[in-house]
Amino acid sequence: MLTLSFRSGVRTPSSASRPLLRGCTLAVSLALASLLVAPAAEAAADSGKPAANARHAHGKAHRHAGKAAATAAVAAPMAVPAADALQMEAMARVNQGVSTCEFRQQVHISESAAHPGYVDLRFKGKQWLMKPVISSTGALRLEDVRAETLFIQIRNKSMLMNQKTGQRLVDACVHPAQQQAMSRG
Repeated sequence: MLTLSFRSGVRTPSSASRPLLRGCTLAVSLALASLLVAPAAEAAADSGKPAANARHAHGKAHRHAGKAAATAAVAAPMAVPAADALQMEAMARVNQGVSTCEFRQQVHISESAAHPGYVDLRFKGKQWLMKPVISSTGALRLEDVRAETLFIQIRNKSMLMNQKTGQRLVDACVHPAQQQAMSRG
């Protein structure tokens, strides 16, 4: 029950009813705030082009920053550990040159001029520095030093995989040395 008291001609609520009014004041404040925010949100939705342009410019800036970082990473010399005896042994087993793959794609493998014991692998305009490793099964693995890709070379074919997603980038790559090994039986 609301009781009002009069002091100097101004009606003020009595102390017993103040918590009730505080709750009402909060509810009225929230209602007014929502009325003020709703038209602003509708106006922003109606004129969505400036917001969309801002998002587009923001995304474009991030893409350019990503390209610049990637270019800087490629241009900067990479520090890799020196090749040991096992790596040099694996290096001798790498089929260097061009391997023809499925869908008329090609993988180019060449010895790295900057890093002895490593190879450069090129596919679709991208290049990776790879470390040769002989696996326990006898397959030759070319492991990307940045852990992005993996090239697996077995007796009859090779394949390039994306290590992060686990998907094949290209399969059924055959080097002339692998073709000769298969024709011998």
